[in-house]
Amino acid sequence: LHKANIRTVMVTGDNMLTAISVARDCGMIPPEDKIIIADALHPHDGQAAKITWRYADKPQKPRLEEINISFEDVRHVEEPKTQEMYHFAMNGKSFAVIAEHFPDMLQKLVLHGTVFARMAPDQKTQLIETLQGVDYFVGMCGDGANDCGALKRAHGGISLSELEASVASPFTSRTPNISCVPSLIREGRAALITSFCVFKFMALYSIIQYISVTLLYSILSNLGDFQFLFIDIAIILLIVFTMSLNPAWKELVSRRPPSGLISGPLLFSVLTQILICLSFQTITFLWVRQQPWYTTWAPLTDVCSLSSNQNLSDHNDTEIDEHNIQNFENTSLFYVSSFQYLIVAIVFSKGKPFRQPSYKNWPFVLSVVSLYFFLLFIMFHPVKGIDEFLEIVCVPFEWRVKLSLVIVVNAAVSVVVETFVLDVVLWKLVFSRDKQSNFGITPAAPTSQGVIDLRAHKCLSWLCYPYKKAPKARYMHLAQELSVDPDWPPKPTTTTEAKPRPDNCSSYQIMIGS
Repeated sequence: LHKANIRTVMVTGDNMLTAISVARDCGMIPPEDKIIIADALHPHDGQAAKITWRYADKPQKPRLEEINISFEDVRHVEEPKTQEMYHFAMNGKSFAVIAEHFPDMLQKLVLHGTVFARMAPDQKTQLIETLQGVDYFVGMCGDGANDCGALKRAHGGISLSELEASVASPFTSRTPNISCVPSLIREGRAALITSFCVFKFMALYSIIQYISVTLLYSILSNLGDFQFLFIDIAIILLIVFTMSLNPAWKELVSRRPPSGLISGPLLFSVLTQILICLSFQTITFLWVRQQPWYTTWAPLTDVCSLSSNQNLSDHNDTEIDEHNIQNFENTSLFYVSSFQYLIVAIVFSKGKPFRQPSYKNWPFVLSVVSLYFFLLFIMFHPVKGIDEFLEIVCVPFEWRVKLSLVIVVNAAVSVVVETFVLDVVLWKLVFSRDKQSNFGITPAAPTSQGVIDLRAHKCLSWLCYPYKKAPKARYMHLAQELSVDPDWPPKPTTTTEAKPRPDNCSSYQIMIGS
């Protein structure tokens, strides 16, 4: 989970010191990080509620993290700042006091809160709601009946017991440990990417067919009924059912998938593939009309030297085409568009880092290979029965070779744009959602390659987004505010008091004293 930049928080009913010790031992809190314990007291004897800050122990060696903070008033000049890593710990009593008397501070505490001890069942649920209030996606893993409320409230609840807690939890694990959490995240990401994959393919399927029909409408033609049937049944239906069978990737990675359909990577992928398909279909449509052998097709038209090929369709007995389906433009666009469906299916069926590679999905591979062989067969070795069924006409062999070159170039451009331009350049340097660490702070890269990537990221980000955009997540806003706050985190042995404001007794201002 740490390698995947997924933050872990301990919420337990055990003793505070026991929880801190376990958090140290299991790696939730590194040995060199500080632990700040927040002890909060209710108002009593006329005194306001207050929080006393103390450090649990002395870390072995403070871990410093260099971050880049941009200042709006200095023309976005970025200056490095060194920040010590720290974690907050508190018990259920302190959590209740802070939630009641320090509601604004509670969000700041959960941003770095790692250990919550002696928590009641309703407090666990309240903690989940607080984390969700700062735009975290929260998963909860519990094994007792007192976890039911939190398991139900979390975005993803996993019960480690098959008894009472499993009733309220969306997921139940048969193994009594948290090893199921990475598996659930991997499967969830794979399912999300698969949904996007199928969505993009169906969108491109509609657009590719729309482009073909629109171009043919310009010459008062259209795709034939059996051409539509072949595309819908033999190609689309087969591909849709098999392209979603890729299992999840074996490891949990730090990169996160897009969170919605209206996102930069998905829109860029769909729009670029639409432009590529439009370009190559338009080139095919115009190029075929420039061929020296081109003429308005009629049943007696012979451009294939039929006398030398016995297997070619004999159009002498063909009835007159009243709907102008059989023509050279229709045949050329049918070949190119049929291959385009397969090209975008392969391009969109991505594997690593969220799914297994497509070559391990043998139903999909078998379907694509079979369709490729069939389309190549009917294109280079026309069969009379198939040509009549699909309402395609014979074209010269030289034109079939040119069509194959168009298809190969189309495939190459689609693959390069999707795998290199999008996945390597734009995703890494512009669209990446992992520009910030767990708390919304960007660690500086110590290597020269990291410096180059950072500068390239800034350049491309400026080109794509000339106006600086604020982070969308609430916890990122808080992280930026706290990173420039000289009084945060609170110093040891200091006290924070809540004083009611004169104009509104229900709100509080913070008074800090030693």
